[in-house]
Amino acid sequence: MKNKISIVTGANSGIGKVTALALAKQGFTVVMMCRNRAKAEAARSEIIRLSGNNQVEIIQVDFASQRQIREAAAQFLAKYDQLDVLVNNAGFLASDKRELTEDGIEATFAVNHLGYFLLTGLLMPALEKAAAENGEARVVSVASEAHRYAPFSLDNVQMQRGYSGMKAYCISKLCNILFTAELARRVAGKNITANSLHPGAVNSGFASSTPGWFAWLFKLAKPFLISEEEGAETSIYLATSPDVKGVSGGYFYKKRRRRTMIPVATDEKIARSLWEMSEKLTGIQY
Repeated sequence: MKNKISIVTGANSGIGKVTALALAKQGFTVVMMCRNRAKAEAARSEIIRLSGNNQVEIIQVDFASQRQIREAAAQFLAKYDQLDVLVNNAGFLASDKRELTEDGIEATFAVNHLGYFLLTGLLMPALEKAAAENGEARVVSVASEAHRYAPFSLDNVQMQRGYSGMKAYCISKLCNILFTAELARRVAGKNITANSLHPGAVNSGFASSTPGWFAWLFKLAKPFLISEEEGAETSIYLATSPDVKGVSGGYFYKKRRRRTMIPVATDEKIARSLWEMSEKLTGIQY
């Protein structure tokens, strides 16, 4: 994988960090896109030490800010014209107080869905160039089985009605799957693949810092959760394995494609409508 370029968002901890380490060990240049600079620097040092690969960089970005996402993409494209692997991993689980971003968008939807959508679109020229010159490029998006519990309605994806942090999270994870399926259809024939995944119930810091009942529930469940290394296995598989070369539009768990999906997750009309809504909310078309 020498000379191949990758981006992992949310790479300073959890399965994002494990994924970044695995890519570094395989010889990728790894660009970590992270919100917290101090945590990212510590993770970068550890990844370099464990992988023996010093081609690990940091771009600081808060995925709640479309301005910062645009700046991060511009910073990447100023240095690299190709992108072989994009792992959309950064995630957010809100408290039960509905909050809006600086762009006026519900925070969970903004970070977990529009963050994926906008960054991928901004980086599409680099993905297309890698696909043309190297034969493929891959977009991997971390979703969740929580999508099955989403009270989904296109006119309430930002939970203006009946808000709860957990419901908002479930909706955002369903959006990840719908986005991935529609992206796969739109890039078909370009040697770019797009797949999403459920990492499993991972013992990480992701939910433990969330206020309220979910953090309490998470602590109770800790003994039954899988390790971060196990949780990252499917992300790494989709990013690098020759077994899935040319495979696109799938939703995976434990490195296997899930064939049984809830109806809304495979509804092409809903996926197109969500895409068009996302274009309007981000101001990007691709």
